[in-house]
Amino acid sequence: MNGPYKPGTPCWIDLMVPDQQAAIDFYADLFGWQGEVGPPETGGYAVCTLKGKPVAGIMKAMNPDGSTPDPMPPTVWTTYLATEGIDGTLKAVTDAGGTVLMGPMDVMDLGKMAVLADPTGAVVGLWQAGTFDGAGIVNEHGALIWNELGTGDLPAARAFYSSILPVTTAVSKMPDAGEYHEFQVSGRAVAGMMDLRNHPKGTPPHWIPYFSVDDVDEIQAAAVRAGASVAAPAFEMAAGRMAVLADPQGAVFSVIKAKPGLDA
Repeated sequence: MNGPYKPGTPCWIDLMVPDQQAAIDFYADLFGWQGEVGPPETGGYAVCTLKGKPVAGIMKAMNPDGSTPDPMPPTVWTTYLATEGIDGTLKAVTDAGGTVLMGPMDVMDLGKMAVLADPTGAVVGLWQAGTFDGAGIVNEHGALIWNELGTGDLPAARAFYSSILPVTTAVSKMPDAGEYHEFQVSGRAVAGMMDLRNHPKGTPPHWIPYFSVDDVDEIQAAAVRAGASVAAPAFEMAAGRMAVLADPQGAVFSVIKAKPGLDA
């Protein structure tokens, strides 16, 4: 990726974990990332890279004062949506029934961030780029290829995201898979949305990242050897072959070998 992401497009992901170094080691071994604990002025935030380009962030779970949270927050991947004006977007969030959980805050000269919960309960971030646009490589082995919202109220989610960012929604027909809901920016699909009824019972509203891989079964086996668990074993679906995994600290993510022409 060269240049800024269009508003409404997922542009970055990061992970907050109890054991930061263990997470860096897990994803480095699994996807070929490079990463190390960052300097104190960034709270130790690690920007992981692939082929020298940023792909994801990993940080240690901590309170603003540097202490260990009690209780520990859920270990989850956070998806960030690009915005050109984070303050205006956050006003739209509250006007539309969402909740601002964090921010807005300046991240040095890199940009401004915030974290919110949509009216259906899913947590998502916002990123207004400064000198840092977001993921510098996508749609290749080990890099982000897709982001998907799981929600119990599709109409409410469609209305919310369309009111806070310049995104539209559409329903596409996927061979042998029925309808699939998409978020679109300038007519291009940038993310998906699924009803929680298609997930295991008790799954909370969430955003989940998909990573592109060359061999889903091989990655699944490698993840299990490294202590991960399998939420959905490798299977064929309309967009390709995929699996849903949980890393050793519990963060859930998907891996997919997409069929040609179906990458985001």
